[in-house]
Amino acid sequence: MQLHLIRHPRPAVESGICYGQTDLGLAESAAEVAERLRPLLPESFALHASPLARARLLAEALGTPALDDRLKEIHFGEWEGRSFADIGSAIDDWAEDPLGFRAPGGESPREMAARVLQWLGEIGDRPGEIGDRPQFRHLFRHPGHLVVVAHGGPLRAIAGHLLGLPPERWLGLDFGCGQVTRIDVERWGVVLKWFNR
Repeated sequence: MQLHLIRHPRPAVESGICYGQTDLGLAESAAEVAERLRPLLPESFALHASPLARARLLAEALGTPALDDRLKEIHFGEWEGRSFADIGSAIDDWAEDPLGFRAPGGESPREMAARVLQWLGEIGDRPGEIGDRPQFRHLFRHPGHLVVVAHGGPLRAIAGHLLGLPPERWLGLDFGCGQVTRIDVERWGVVLKWFNR
C-alpha cells in the first residue's frame, strides 16, 4: 500500500503567528497545488483530510475527502492567533518538554499524536500508541492506496510512528507546505520512498 502524506498549501497568515487550529485561508491556489501534486499520486486512492480550510480546500481539489477532526493541527489554546514575540519566554517551557508541554487551554503534542494515531489505527481496525513499534499488516485491511492532507504535527506523528522513530525524533520530520511524502507499507515493514516532493 502506498501512503501519501500531503501538508496543506501555504496559509494566509503573517510570519511569526501561532495558528495551530485557527482556521485560515490559503496564500496560494489549492487548485494549482493539486495539479502540481497529481502526477505524484496513484491513479486511485482513498482520500482523508483535516477539516480545517487550509487542508480541506486542497483535498477537495484532489477529490472527495473523508474529513476527520483528529487530523487537525495541534490546538494551542490561548496562544492561537498570537505572535510568538507576544508569547515571549513561555516558548522556553515548550522547548524544555517538546512532547508534554501544553499551552494554556490547548493540548500537548503527545495528546495531538494520540488522537492522530487513534485515527490511523481505525483505518486498519488496530489502534496505535505512541512509542509502540507498529504492526504493519493491519493497514492492508484498507483497500487501495491512501492520501492524507493534513498539517505538520499530525503528519509527523503518522510518519514517525510508521517508520518506528522514537517520538522525540518526530520533530525532525519537517513537512513542507504543498508537498507530498510517500511511505510504502509492505508486509515486511515500511519504506520511506521519498520526502517533500
